[in-house]
Amino acid sequence: MKKVLALVLSLLLVLGAVSALAEAEFTVVVNLKTLSSEYWQTVKSGIDEAAAELGMTIDVQGPAAETEIAEQVQQLETMLAAKPDAIIIAPLDGDAVIGAIQASGYEGIVIFCDTDANYEKKVSFVGTSNQIAAHSGGVYGIGLVGAENVKALIIYGQEGDNTSNLRKAGYEQALAEAGLAPVAMLSGNNTTDGATKVMEDQLVANPEINLVLSHNDDTAIGALNAVKAAGKEGVTILGFDGNQSAIELIAAGELAGTVAQQPKLMGYLSVMTAMKALRGEEVEANVVVDTVVINSENFADYLQK
Repeated sequence: MKKVLALVLSLLLVLGAVSALAEAEFTVVVNLKTLSSEYWQTVKSGIDEAAAELGMTIDVQGPAAETEIAEQVQQLETMLAAKPDAIIIAPLDGDAVIGAIQASGYEGIVIFCDTDANYEKKVSFVGTSNQIAAHSGGVYGIGLVGAENVKALIIYGQEGDNTSNLRKAGYEQALAEAGLAPVAMLSGNNTTDGATKVMEDQLVANPEINLVLSHNDDTAIGALNAVKAAGKEGVTILGFDGNQSAIELIAAGELAGTVAQQPKLMGYLSVMTAMKALRGEEVEANVVVDTVVINSENFADYLQK
């Protein structure tokens, strides 16, 4: 009996080693929108965790900033030329990324992470339902201010970016449902400095603004910086992403809330979805990563998790 048990255990160890070896032989590469922000570093941490779990090495790249579309295309051209088994992409510009894939003649597994693109041969999209998530943030912000009093500014992301368009649409939907329209909608280019400039200008052009619905947490922090510098009170600011920097400002009572994504889980699931596809297993066309509005009441629980 002991010999049989030992044999079974040995076989399991061998099978496990063979499986790990097979997975290590796959080449998976990743190109994110950038690596120069807290959010994308958190996505990368999920990718790294999945790679370690699978015994793989995954090359993760990204342009210097979320405005550098041409740089992302150049990186993709180089990565695709090496013919990896699978590539995970967070596209800055869907059309530009699709053009790079098609021009390369790449026939491997394509997974989009965080931001979807209309590429017919993609295997899956792993990410947030951005419009639904932004709608929930908009509803929350309107409730804080009171629909009868709301004068809202939407600071969206990069012009033409699919994620930016969807989040902007979600905020507009929440306002429209309350019988409202935004006072203004302007791009902050996904950056703190860009949002600060927008907010500075709007405090002069539209000083009645009392609700800011932001594309991401960097945008919210930029708007907050402008409000604080101007000594303006009574402006409710909502972020989007759930970065720790934003949650610390919620704890301090400076930001009203953030629509929290799960970027680490998003990165992790992107790799695991690619691996399932490489193994020939069935893959969901849309792997939805849930969101929640983080505020002064639940930020501590969120951080603990």
